[in-house]
Amino acid sequence: MSLTDSQKTAVSTWIADGKSLADVQGLLREEFSISMTYMEVRFLVDDLDIAFAEPEPEATKEVDAQAETPELVETPAGAVTVDVDPIPRPGALVNGSVVFSDGVSLGWQLSSTGQLGLIPGDDPDYRPNPEDLQNFQDQLQEVLRQKGY
Repeated sequence: MSLTDSQKTAVSTWIADGKSLADVQGLLREEFSISMTYMEVRFLVDDLDIAFAEPEPEATKEVDAQAETPELVETPAGAVTVDVDPIPRPGALVNGSVVFSDGVSLGWQLSSTGQLGLIPGDDPDYRPNPEDLQNFQDQLQEVLRQKGY
């Protein structure tokens, strides 16, 4: 999605003001009626070469230190767990599985075009809650960063 120069300036200003990616995502929707996923906002910030470091939550730092392998981020019971498959599915840049806080496990994949998708499990109508989705995206971003994506 292409943004106008004024929209790019607004995003830069928001980041400079200390807004998080989730805040920028909400502001894009509210101010410009632009709907983007968290990952798309992250890519947008990277593409615009905006220098900012989102502070890593303390819980994630502890989990990363305790993780046995870089593919798996272990979290406390009832939390979201993400892992990466060693061999990608056809058409996927990278893929894996996620277990949400309610115990439901789904597959996920990131296409070569940067689109993130969840692969339906036993219940095709299942929708994880928004907090779980945000946790999933945050953990996935960290795992992919560790793997060099």
